[in-house]
Amino acid sequence: MKNIKIIDMNWPDIGEAMEQGFDTIVIAIGAIEQHGPHLPLKTDSLIGEEIAHSVAKKLGKTLQGPTINVGCSEHHMEFPGTVSILDSTLENIINDYTQSFVKHGFKNIIFIPSHGGNFAITAIAIEKLQEKYPNNNIIGYSDLSKFSEILTQMSIEAGKTAEEAGAHSGENETSIVLAIAENLVKKERYKPGYLGKFGERETELLFTKGMKVLTANGILGDPTKANWKDGKVYLEKLSDFLVSEIRKQM
Repeated sequence: MKNIKIIDMNWPDIGEAMEQGFDTIVIAIGAIEQHGPHLPLKTDSLIGEEIAHSVAKKLGKTLQGPTINVGCSEHHMEFPGTVSILDSTLENIINDYTQSFVKHGFKNIIFIPSHGGNFAITAIAIEKLQEKYPNNNIIGYSDLSKFSEILTQMSIEAGKTAEEAGAHSGENETSIVLAIAENLVKKERYKPGYLGKFGERETELLFTKGMKVLTANGILGDPTKANWKDGKVYLEKLSDFLVSEIRKQM
């Protein structure tokens, strides 16, 4: 198929694809939140969309559903433009997406969060939905720790430090956006953010007190080390990893 994004397709073509065995659909769960002074608010949704598309193609016989563009971003609300929804709202959206795709006959419904604040609620929603729809595979990758670890390791292999790679808008994320939409990156605004330790304590502080408890400019990491070539490698390796993890659940 030339196009697997259902938002670009019409209903007869989607029906025909399903008759041909396209019984799996992948949906990214992104966010609209600050990503430092150099990256767009839609960074997480942009990355999620790209990853979901790559995963769908690699799985085969898979369509890509419409990205859930707004997520749970309360810890970024000190920065103008961020839009955050309640955990319960996101869970309801995941529920409604699933109900729609089950009714249409999709066997495997896969959710991939690309924003840290969405992982926990995705796991909760998936567990409930799998009980509700026992004849379907409701799948979600929800291990935030492993997801972050994989990304950091890729940056280290590319010659960056874990601190430079960062957990938000640093080298890693900036490199990925450069690979997807370089025109949206304000390179003249590159500036390092928080470069200290980022463990469980710092993560808890961030989620409970907000990003500014660690970083005034909204960056965890150093975007000055970013480049699009590394970003392309990160995207490819990340989608390969996710395909492997998803296949274990199918």
